[in-house]
Amino acid sequence: MAKGYWVSVYPAIADPERLTAYNELAGPAVQAAGGRLLAGGGQVVAHEAGITQRVVLVEFDSFEQAVAAYESEAYQKALVALPDGVERDFRIIEGTD
Repeated sequence: MAKGYWVSVYPAIADPERLTAYNELAGPAVQAAGGRLLAGGGQVVAHEAGITQRVVLVEFDSFEQAVAAYESEAYQKALVALPDGVERDFRIIEGTD
């Protein structure tokens, strides 16, 4: 079974301190759903039209688990806390076996 991944890129974060409220809810929600943070908030070297701002990568045991985690009540509560000033490109992708 192929793993599932959340890939989030943040082109703009108007208020980084308000992002903390989202992170405090999202982290436990992701862990409870079986997600493992592989990368988040570290250094980025971008090429072509790449974005050097925050990038987050979360791994799940399956694509279906990744989708279910996003749809979970706990993660939906975290999304409500995501500040208006945060621009985010979020994707759920299926890994290769």
